[in-house]
Amino acid sequence: MKLLVISGSMGTGKTTIMAEASDILSAQGVEHAAIDVDSLGTAHLPRELSDDLTCRNLASVWGNYAAVGVKRLLLACAIEDGAELDRLYRTLQIAEGVVCRLRAGVQTMEQRIRVREPGMLQEQLVRRAVELEAVLDRTHVEDFSIANDDRPVTDVAHELLRRAGWL
Repeated sequence: MKLLVISGSMGTGKTTIMAEASDILSAQGVEHAAIDVDSLGTAHLPRELSDDLTCRNLASVWGNYAAVGVKRLLLACAIEDGAELDRLYRTLQIAEGVVCRLRAGVQTMEQRIRVREPGMLQEQLVRRAVELEAVLDRTHVEDFSIANDDRPVTDVAHELLRRAGWL
């Protein structure tokens, strides 16, 4: 199984780049699955229960893909540290994968979050993006990083797949 994790702070474009990379792979006839981990854990629960449920949901969804022979997985999720990456590998029952960190300037992240999150948590999410960026700078779990500010999404996704050795 080949795993490509698209990590990064909020507003760096993880979901968008994952979707475009999936479209590129599909256009080339490459069987794969693409999962946005945030979509598997939307619930109001204590943090430890929410994290556990997200992992169980990911294991179930990946198990369904693997059961039909899918051997490549694109995964959009922010990986904050080595322990979280190890937990992801245990959840997917793999030894390793490739982690790409998407980067964007604070203004870009803020603008994207404000468009995507117009509700009551907007300011909290903007602050969290800056905090998470600092955490990711300290922990540095990525194999490589890619700038995703003012570039066409297709160019970023092509670079992602090329650098990960998927193209």
